[in-house]
Amino acid sequence: MSLAHTAAEYMLSDALLPDRRGPRLKGLRLELPLDRIVKFVSVGSPLLLMSLAFAQEFSSGSPISCFSPSNFSIRQAAYVDSSCWDSLVHHEQDGPRQDKMKSLWPHKALPYSLLALALLMYLPVLLWQYAAVPALSSDLLFIISELDKSYNRSIRLVQHMLKIRQKSSDPYVFWDELEKARKERYFEFPLLERYLACKQRSHSLVATYLLRNSLLLLFTSTTYLYLGHFHLDVFFQEEFSCSIKTGLLSDETHVPNLITCRLTSLSIFRIVSLSSVAVYTILVPVIIYNLTRLCRWDKRLLSVYEMLPAFDLLSRKMLGCPINDLNVILLFLRANISELISFSWLSVLCVLKDTTTQKHNIDTVVDFMTLLAGLEPSKPKHLTNPACDEHP
Repeated sequence: MSLAHTAAEYMLSDALLPDRRGPRLKGLRLELPLDRIVKFVSVGSPLLLMSLAFAQEFSSGSPISCFSPSNFSIRQAAYVDSSCWDSLVHHEQDGPRQDKMKSLWPHKALPYSLLALALLMYLPVLLWQYAAVPALSSDLLFIISELDKSYNRSIRLVQHMLKIRQKSSDPYVFWDELEKARKERYFEFPLLERYLACKQRSHSLVATYLLRNSLLLLFTSTTYLYLGHFHLDVFFQEEFSCSIKTGLLSDETHVPNLITCRLTSLSIFRIVSLSSVAVYTILVPVIIYNLTRLCRWDKRLLSVYEMLPAFDLLSRKMLGCPINDLNVILLFLRANISELISFSWLSVLCVLKDTTTQKHNIDTVVDFMTLLAGLEPSKPKHLTNPACDEHP
């Protein structure tokens, strides 16, 4: 008998989680995986395209090539290129004496507009970092620590029950005390459950998360409007007519009224425009999916931790509308599942509980570990009515 108890003690000792001391949870993820992807793509792609635009400008020299008159010298032709690039206005005859002008400034502003877009897309990230991350990190540290501690308390409780059963000479006294403890709910540690219930009535984290994704959608829509209104207007125009007859050259008869110029950087302009549309079109469904995840509970994670005493948010039907801070915390607990050491143990116990033949006697990890340790999870039938055993 002592050998069986020694084996049970070893099994329970191995089931205890290591105590975490020193640096606490260095690898805590404070951004969801999809949010991190959205951040890198939405901010990184404009910076990448901006570097492409600058690289093309530095490698090929002038972004335009003007067809100067043949009597112009090299310096005069260079002046024409410089002047037409500075003005970047297309002159078009709209009548006998009317000159219609069209600005091509999006070509000149391309790298700077991409930089502004990257900064704009980074604003929701800054909002999340400063408005939500401090509170979220403290919540996750406390909840992860308490979940693991609750599991360890359950294992230590079974160890204590095993020692009491060894020392107790009268099994009736032991089972009476055990049933009294269950009736008085001594095995339950309701601090964590009450804390999570309070988080259902809090909405600061979820409001910040909704604002972050809403701003991303708003800035993406603004990008579409900018590209559609300004880039599309000059997207197919490869050549333009430039006028340099200004200032001292306005009265020069040998200078033509209009000089034709070609945009040598048009291919880069088109690549940047199409790439921006494609990237943000792909990101929109991802952002919408992030928002829809707030409309449902992660019940699998909750069902696993239902094995802990006093953690019955599901069985008591305490979950209401999912748009609250608790749902956001559950999403981040799922993202930090590697930090929850107790999750793997409880997942295994849940699978074993579903396959055991005594499902009606097993509700928590205390009941299951009691059974594994060699104790009945409830009073044996031959001890339920000792008077009947003495007087059959």
